[in-house]
Amino acid sequence: MSDLARFQDPLWLLLLLAIPVLVWWRWRRGTAALTVSRLPERARGAWRLQLPFALRCLALALLIAALARPQQGYSWEESLTEGIDIQLALDISGSMGAEDFQPKNRLEVAKRVVNDFIDRRPADRLGLTVFSGAAMTRSPLTTDRQMLHFLVDAVELNSLPDGTAIGLALASAASRLKDSTAKSKLIVLVTDGVNNAGAIDPASATAIAEGLGIKIYTVGVGTPGRVPVPLAMHDPRTGRRETRRVMMNVEIDDELLAEIAERTGGQFFKAGDESSLREVFAAIDELEKTPIATKLYTRYDEVFQPLVWAALGLLLLPILLNGLGLTVEP
Repeated sequence: MSDLARFQDPLWLLLLLAIPVLVWWRWRRGTAALTVSRLPERARGAWRLQLPFALRCLALALLIAALARPQQGYSWEESLTEGIDIQLALDISGSMGAEDFQPKNRLEVAKRVVNDFIDRRPADRLGLTVFSGAAMTRSPLTTDRQMLHFLVDAVELNSLPDGTAIGLALASAASRLKDSTAKSKLIVLVTDGVNNAGAIDPASATAIAEGLGIKIYTVGVGTPGRVPVPLAMHDPRTGRRETRRVMMNVEIDDELLAEIAERTGGQFFKAGDESSLREVFAAIDELEKTPIATKLYTRYDEVFQPLVWAALGLLLLPILLNGLGLTVEP
């Protein structure tokens, strides 16, 4: 909101030009010379003689300003948005613990990037689905950014049965968008594996999303070749569970992910490190801009009243001063 000021009838301000003319006319008359002898000895200062006239000139200026109708305006903008509904589907299978993404692993980096993406979509509703061998909705569509950040931060590896159920994840995410009335509905799928689990195959889930008008962006994360993956193992010598890093070749089904995206009008991206993953989400953010329109409103209030009251006070002041013997009317 911003403050504005204006005169509704500014042509009245041209009358201010008359005030210098009145001052000049009074000076020509020589009022001061004619009346100074009438002042009492204690009030013979020239300024005391000129004070009533000066006060009346100031009052006249204030009345002219009041006639020009000064107004105080308040303007504000109203945002009219058509938000986009986005369901994020995040792979939490064991391979997302691969440490080719620094400073920790693929999942931790993905969580940071997803949190930043959430912050860049203030006008949209977002939800979160996590999956591995099964799928679970961690958050339905919401605008509560604080809750979303909390839920994303709380995501952990291996909290569901192991595996990579891409089809089940897409079907679960689509179910959260099926009743959406948003102009645009998206699923952003982040995974590093090959579909190998779940009762719904990716082709069927993609057909469901396509029928619901849902666009799917797929993101394959990970570097090619063998990567260190921490695995929880049982040590037969000590009887304790411990974590060991095992070199594994984690395959990503690029062909499947590209087909899913193409069929629904989305795009397939690959990310081999944190920097490229951030670029991927920045590209999705750019591709799916939320339309925002703004409408400007302005309201003006009349503020001439203080000027009128001040002018009235200045007109009465010479009478009071004269009554006190401080000035003499010419």
